[in-house]
Amino acid sequence: MAQYSRVQVINQMEESGMVPLFYHEDSIVAKDILKACYDGGARLMEFTNRGDFALEVFTDIIKYAIAELPGMILGVGSVTDAKAASQYMLAGANFVVTPVFREDIARMCNRRKLMWSAGCSSLTEIATAEEFGCELIKLFPGDVLGPRFVKSIKGPQPWTSVMPTGGVSMEYDNLKSWFDSGVTCVGMGSKLISKDILANKNYTLLKENVELTLKTIKSLR
Repeated sequence: MAQYSRVQVINQMEESGMVPLFYHEDSIVAKDILKACYDGGARLMEFTNRGDFALEVFTDIIKYAIAELPGMILGVGSVTDAKAASQYMLAGANFVVTPVFREDIARMCNRRKLMWSAGCSSLTEIATAEEFGCELIKLFPGDVLGPRFVKSIKGPQPWTSVMPTGGVSMEYDNLKSWFDSGVTCVGMGSKLISKDILANKNYTLLKENVELTLKTIKSLR
């Protein structure tokens, strides 16, 4: 079961302004990534359900997070059906992120009062997800829709909380454009946890990247 309530999860997302997300098939490497991000100040991360035996890796690293990284809220992303969502919930996931809006996932998460975020790319999808209790909309793909889309939907729906994923980088101007548009937080994957960092196991650089990004976001608010 989840260690953190949906309120605690959404509050942490709002407070930090960033959700680092990653996948790695090796649980040892995944633990090193978690630790580097934790040391850099991250207190919430998303492990993406993208490879074979991803659930096994997640189960291993969430046990590590509970034992060794106090305050780290670990959830799962790239979930596309209710069965997978249920499996990750049983493994202890604290939140579920989807690339699309799925009514079956919404019902599953709401039944267990778990925070979930639906991937949406239109105002109609956003409104539908919110009707099913989605507190934070994952704007996807962010690199296609862009900050102007966020600003536009905030006009008729100022209550909508948005987390763009895709198209978000560490650069000041990029982050400024997103936060100026009114996003609540941003999802960051390969721009933060790059292939080079993983290939070279440069976890010191990853820690510094997380520290810098969190500092930049704080300055923009």
